[in-house]
Amino acid sequence: MQPGSNEAILSDACQHWLDKFLLHLQVERGLSTHTVKNYQRQLTEVAKLLGLFEWSGLTPSDIKRVMADSKMSGHSARSIALRLSALRTFCRYLIEQKQLFSNPLEGIHAPKQGKPLPKQLSVDEMQQLLTARPSSDDDEGMQLRDNAMFELMYGCGLRLNELTGLDLADCLKDGTVRVTGKGSKQRILPLGRHAQKALNAWLKVRPALASPYESAVFVSKRKTRISNRQVANRLDRMAQEQSLSQKVSPHKLRHSFATHVLESSGDLRAVQELLGHANLSTTQVYTHLDFQHLANVYDAAHPRAHKK
Repeated sequence: MQPGSNEAILSDACQHWLDKFLLHLQVERGLSTHTVKNYQRQLTEVAKLLGLFEWSGLTPSDIKRVMADSKMSGHSARSIALRLSALRTFCRYLIEQKQLFSNPLEGIHAPKQGKPLPKQLSVDEMQQLLTARPSSDDDEGMQLRDNAMFELMYGCGLRLNELTGLDLADCLKDGTVRVTGKGSKQRILPLGRHAQKALNAWLKVRPALASPYESAVFVSKRKTRISNRQVANRLDRMAQEQSLSQKVSPHKLRHSFATHVLESSGDLRAVQELLGHANLSTTQVYTHLDFQHLANVYDAAHPRAHKK
C-alpha cells in the first residue's frame, strides 16, 4: 500500500508527515493494511476539516472543533472516539519527531459511549419459542435435550457457561439445581414446573445418549459435554424456525428471565440473587431500571426510608 495514495489533497507538509506516520505503522509497528487505511482516512478528514498547512499548528481548540463537527455530522460516540484515538497516536508520533512540543489532546476525553442493553423477548414470544414443534430431522433424544436446556436457561436465568457446566451431581433431589457462576461462586436455584418436567424427561433418555463416564447433564451427539457454540446454534435454529421478529441468543433468555421476574414481583434483591450478581448495580443495568424505580423500591422496603 502506498501511504500517500489517498485521493484527498493536503498541503505538502501535512502529507509528508502523514505518509511517514503511516509507513511507521506498517513497517515498525506491523499493523494491518486495513488498520493503516483507517488511520489514513481519519487523519486526512481531520486535516481537511481544519484546513491545516502543518500538523505543528494543531491546538486543543482544533480538537474540540473536530469533536463538535463530528457530532453535528451524525457520527456516533464510538466513531468520534476512534477518530480521537487515531489523532492521539499520531500526535505522540509527532512529539517523538519533534514536530509537536505538547499533545493537543491532553485532558480531552472521548464522549461516553452508551452501553446498549439487550432486548428481552416478550412472554408470548418465549411461549412461542419453548412450545415450538421440533424439526422432523431431529431424533427424539435431541428434542428432549434442547427442550430441557432452554427451559432451564429461561426458567432459572442461567448464563451459557452455567448451563453447559452443569453436572449430574448438580441436579438435587429437592427440585433445585446447584449452579457454579462467575468466580466459581455457587448458588442453589429452584426449578419451575416446566423446567423440572423437561429436565426429568431428558434425564430418562440421557444414559443411552451419553458416554458411560460423562458427568455433564447435557451432551452432544458425540456423547460428551455440549459446547457453548452448539447450544447457541441450536437456539438460533429454533428461533429461525419460529420466525421470531428478533435474533435470539442464550444471553437474551437470561435477560428475558430477569425482566419478566422483576415485572411480576418488583423484588430487585431477589432477582439479584437468582442471577448471581455480586452488585445490585449490575442487576439494575440488566433489567433496564431507571433511578426513580430504584428510589420507589427503597422507599417501600428500607426501614430507614419509612416516614414517621
